[in-house]
Amino acid sequence: MTRKQLISLCLKLNNVYEDYPFNKRQSNLLWTTIRHKQNKKIFALIFERDDKLYINLKCELQYVDEIRELKADVFPGFHMNKRHWNTVMVNGDVSEKELTKMIEHSYRLTL
Repeated sequence: MTRKQLISLCLKLNNVYEDYPFNKRQSNLLWTTIRHKQNKKIFALIFERDDKLYINLKCELQYVDEIRELKADVFPGFHMNKRHWNTVMVNGDVSEKELTKMIEHSYRLTL
């Protein structure tokens, strides 16, 4: 999956938009955020690091540790609250179906 495809996957959800709130001069990473139109809350942060594609997603506390234990490519949220956010390496051991469910879960939590 490419960055563009990942963004498109997130944009399939209702009443959301793509945003680039962080100036490139502030970081060597280009962050794409996907937000709710109603409350402006972010539910997905997409970035590339070391030539790999990642997405930060919010997760309920009861599932955070379980998902990290089951999947080698799910980590504590990069630049996020480590108890509430996971970073998922795209194109790793998380299938597209699982990733879609994780995106939808983050979307619901931040709605």
